[in-house]
Amino acid sequence: MLSITKEFHFSASHQLAHLPPGHPCGRLHGHNYIVVLELSAAPEQLTKPGFVRDYGELAVFKKWIDDTIDHRHLNDVLGDENPSAEHIAMWIHRTWSADFPELTAVRVSETPKTWATYRPGAREIV
Repeated sequence: MLSITKEFHFSASHQLAHLPPGHPCGRLHGHNYIVVLELSAAPEQLTKPGFVRDYGELAVFKKWIDDTIDHRHLNDVLGDENPSAEHIAMWIHRTWSADFPELTAVRVSETPKTWATYRPGAREIV
């Protein structure tokens, strides 16, 4: 398999539910998020120029980020889903997998040292 990645940035607020009293993430706060899309294809599936997908075709995702979640309160955007980095990664994958069938992973960072990755089909740990 061959994979490409592209990084996108946005800023937003959120407030996480179901946390112990006093947990800092239970308070209204914000992050400068980074989202990385990973798209993959087998060598025989590459486009004629040799791409998994042309990076220029991801401009529509950047526009969606700017229009939908940048400088928003993610609790309002995600509705009933608690807007943790994990849920944001899954939500982005669900939202975009039909448009980008090569989408194999979505990574979301809230801070420079923290990442959540959603990779559908990976072994679930019980």
